[in-house]
Amino acid sequence: MNPSTAFAAVLVDELIRNGVREAVVSPGSRSAPLALALAEADRSGRLRLHVRIDERTAGFLAIGLIRGTGLPVPVVTTSGTAVANLHPAVLEASHSGLPLIVLSADRPPALRGTGANQTTDQLKVFGSAVRLFHEMGTPVREVGQVAYWRSQVARAVANATGTRSADPGPVQLNCPLTEPLVPTDGPEWPEPLDGRSTGPWTAVHAAAGKPSAVSPGPKTVVVAGDGASQAARLVAEAGQWPLFAEPSSRARTGPAVISAYRLLLQASSLAEQIERVLVFGHPTLSRPISKLLARPDVEVTVVSPTGSWPDPARRAASVVTGLEVLAPDTTNWLDSWQQADQLARPAIDKLLTDGLSGPRIAQLVGEAAGADGMLVVASSNPIRDLDLAPIVPIRTIANRGLAGIDGTISTAVGAALANAGPTYALVGDLAFLHDSNGLIIGPEEARPDLRIVVVNDNGGGIFSTLEQGHPDQATYFERVFGTPHNVDLAALCAATGTPYQLAETADALRAALASTVAGMDVVEARVSRDDHRPLGEALVAALKQQ
Repeated sequence: MNPSTAFAAVLVDELIRNGVREAVVSPGSRSAPLALALAEADRSGRLRLHVRIDERTAGFLAIGLIRGTGLPVPVVTTSGTAVANLHPAVLEASHSGLPLIVLSADRPPALRGTGANQTTDQLKVFGSAVRLFHEMGTPVREVGQVAYWRSQVARAVANATGTRSADPGPVQLNCPLTEPLVPTDGPEWPEPLDGRSTGPWTAVHAAAGKPSAVSPGPKTVVVAGDGASQAARLVAEAGQWPLFAEPSSRARTGPAVISAYRLLLQASSLAEQIERVLVFGHPTLSRPISKLLARPDVEVTVVSPTGSWPDPARRAASVVTGLEVLAPDTTNWLDSWQQADQLARPAIDKLLTDGLSGPRIAQLVGEAAGADGMLVVASSNPIRDLDLAPIVPIRTIANRGLAGIDGTISTAVGAALANAGPTYALVGDLAFLHDSNGLIIGPEEARPDLRIVVVNDNGGGIFSTLEQGHPDQATYFERVFGTPHNVDLAALCAATGTPYQLAETADALRAALASTVAGMDVVEARVSRDDHRPLGEALVAALKQQ
């Protein structure tokens, strides 16, 4: 057995022993030993392999698989620019705390700086975005290699999952490989390649942290940002405090949820009475929340189990690992917010009943997915539209680490493949176009049950709601921010063999969503960018009249 084949076989085996059940590969020559070892593991049923021709798609497919399973996922690339194409996914994984394992194949170090083909400096190419970088030594036929390979894989997985640090995120193992790059005949390896009979080479155990006590008193709200988890809901319910939960918080359920919180923060006098905020997860979605967390008269406590925490306004008075509520609030504070929320809903629904709009489409998609369904939602307008919906699936997935639109289709495909049932995706037209390669799935690859709903406003609709979209900025708006593209989405879908339909009314969209999700299809719903800003202003005005 040659060194590169031995290295790859051991690496893949140890990854599986450390909990890896899905892996992604983009084709390449230098990475052939790793690809072949993963293909063999797939054939024997030890993991499931996914192959994608575009490394950008591969990276975000892995992100979706991680979000769907909660397990670490390796992605394999060849050397050179292929590695750099993973950078957007690595950044998203870093800021979202996702255990993405980059296995970047490389030429031997002696070839760096010589002009050798497809050879560049891949050392720490992702900078501080990874939790660990390690260059595996070039495999050689000598005793001691197996222990080195296996122990380093165990260390990399532990760093990726945050087992000891409680700070999960991406890692990179750079793998210099020598020819031959395919299995060959030859002498046996000088030591057994087997791992330990008990499982991982190194069993890494978690460090524990204690929660901090919180008492009633100040008028408190709980803010649940992306990835907050059920911990935010449990604290809100135990304390009898209003819960402002973003769609991807996985906390937007239960009696404490205030679904119209974003509008109420702008329209209700209750907002001025808030004295304390308990922050879970990574809130990034709305300016009203950002303004609340920046108020000097509000005490902010951030709950973070890791060594980093969100505090862009630098107002946090304390950062704690967890919270234990000592007693509930016995005033009518939660009741007041619940009543305001109940009054707001009819006013919101009245404005959304006529025709199609972003929030109306999001409502219908949320209803179709169901409270227990899986919904992948793109950044920009779609997730903000969903934030206004009365029903938000508890398994709502969004790449909010850096809130980019890249890789949304691939993320949705990965999440759908990890899901046991039908999956929905809600995306804007630019997010759809940005990752249209995600529709390309090879004939031998697993195919998801995924319905992609594209809210097409022919450009950058979110800018219509921001400062750039004010009428006095109209001179350059359409070219520089509106960016109309006029792409025929039906033709694009036809090119990839993806079933497509256009829904021109709310009833047509409801009917399209009601059909069985079998395989991957696309539903397009068109809206006007000119309506975004007036609708947002009308919603706030309607609540102020309550």
